[in-house]
Amino acid sequence: MRAIVVEQFGGPEVLQLTELPVPEPGPGEVSIDVAYAGVNFAELKSRSVGYRVESLPFQPGLEVAGRIRAVGAGVAESHGLRPGDRVAALTRFGGYAEVAVADADTVFALPDGVPLSTGAALPTVLPTAHALLHEIGRLRAGDTVLVHGAAGGVGGVVGQLAKLGGAGLVLGVVSGEAKAEYARKTGYDEVFIGPEFAAEALRVTGGRGVDLLLDPVGGETLRTGLTLLTPFGRLVSYGNANGEAAWQAGAADLNPGRSVGAMSILELSQSHPQALRELAERAFGLVAGGQVDPLVSAELPLEEVAEVHRLIESRTTTGKFLLRVGGEA
Repeated sequence: MRAIVVEQFGGPEVLQLTELPVPEPGPGEVSIDVAYAGVNFAELKSRSVGYRVESLPFQPGLEVAGRIRAVGAGVAESHGLRPGDRVAALTRFGGYAEVAVADADTVFALPDGVPLSTGAALPTVLPTAHALLHEIGRLRAGDTVLVHGAAGGVGGVVGQLAKLGGAGLVLGVVSGEAKAEYARKTGYDEVFIGPEFAAEALRVTGGRGVDLLLDPVGGETLRTGLTLLTPFGRLVSYGNANGEAAWQAGAADLNPGRSVGAMSILELSQSHPQALRELAERAFGLVAGGQVDPLVSAELPLEEVAEVHRLIESRTTTGKFLLRVGGEA
């Protein structure tokens, strides 16, 4: 089978198209004939600096959609999954391939009417966005929400979900005007460009600040965000894109009554897979019902994966990118 392999950390050029044996699922696992694979920022970090990589070589790819090829021992009885089922899955590694293996706990049947090309955009983005707003962020009707990376895969879905959940004012932060225009189309009322977001947010809210802030950037951006929170405001961290040292917050930063939470879809999948399954079912249902669009921006063939990584690293892209592997709709 064709698969992407990384033998040394580095730029997009280290993503090598290789022929490998077809993997077989072990007990509790499922193999999937991959139609599409999603591309995520975490995979760029794995390729470049070894994020979550235990050893080289490794196969990148966190999420796929396709049809089940084979099931390991006990899967049919415990999860009701069978060969031929249309599914989306979190794979942790190995998603950039014609056949991928995933734990049955993180394989989800696709709702009727959701094509595989849409399904590949769901396993990371939809549960993450839903959890940021609801399970962790505790969104309330009328809340003012501020979201960094508003034109990205998660950001575009958050804008839609926030409005659907009754947010009063949804504010976004992006890096350029083209991204700002895109974000406004996904539910954001106001979009700010660059490091002046704090002053702009205070201006738009009349000095009140924001009730809920979602931050995938970390570092100084996160520390500035804390100062924008209203009393009892919530900040949820879900990444450290700028690579700064881990932040710390004490009582002085959080008074009066502010709180900070964190979200990692990979950590949740490993520690509490049943919680992830329940979350995914809620989130996927919104797509199946036509209430949320996962905003797939482009589909490129597997052999162009290096170009996809270059485009995302340029920070000029919007929405979600997919790799077309098998190509079945």
